[in-house]
Amino acid sequence: MIYSIALDGPGGAGKSTVARMVAARKGIIYVDTGAMYRRIALHMLRKGIDVSDIGRVAPELANVNVEIRFADGVQRIYLDGEDVSEAIRENPVSMAASTVSRHPEVRSFLLETQRGLARVQSVIMDGRDIGTVVLPDREVKIFMTADPRERAARRYSELLRKGQEVDFDSVLEDINRRDWQDTHRQVRPLKQADDAVLLDTTDLDLEQVVEAVIGIVDDRIRE
Repeated sequence: MIYSIALDGPGGAGKSTVARMVAARKGIIYVDTGAMYRRIALHMLRKGIDVSDIGRVAPELANVNVEIRFADGVQRIYLDGEDVSEAIRENPVSMAASTVSRHPEVRSFLLETQRGLARVQSVIMDGRDIGTVVLPDREVKIFMTADPRERAARRYSELLRKGQEVDFDSVLEDINRRDWQDTHRQVRPLKQADDAVLLDTTDLDLEQVVEAVIGIVDDRIRE
């Protein structure tokens, strides 16, 4: 049986980490849609293109030479032959990705790729509009969130582990800014699908979140 899990939620909710772990346990593919926007943002930044200027971004989309590879069920992103799976996680790229994702041209550019991956294999796909736009008719939809300060604390710890020099207040400011951008964009804003299960992870540890997601998946797939 081929099925899809749509995992939506705001930045810093831990969707990517949870999705990877769920994918490994369920033996399915993890599709990181946020990475797709980040790779476009990184390309534009490296080309010196203002990501808010759709007049320059749209024509450059044809030159974004990106390859998606899967290793042990985990997605790796290559840009012009370079593995940029770590580079796209840096804070400037995160902010640029939030901006570039507001452009309808960019979202349309990626939409068919995302849907195509879910047609041929079971996937867990995380993002901002998976349950509402990308896979609106699929079996399992979850909206995962947490208090902004908790999400900032998680992101802060993650960046420190990667050796990046950041301060907590700046990370919290970025989280709040991205929340506003994601929920107020005119095209495909972040919101919970009507039939999605709300999962607040503020007081849960990682293992508890993974178990909660798997429980929701198992219940929905049996129905």
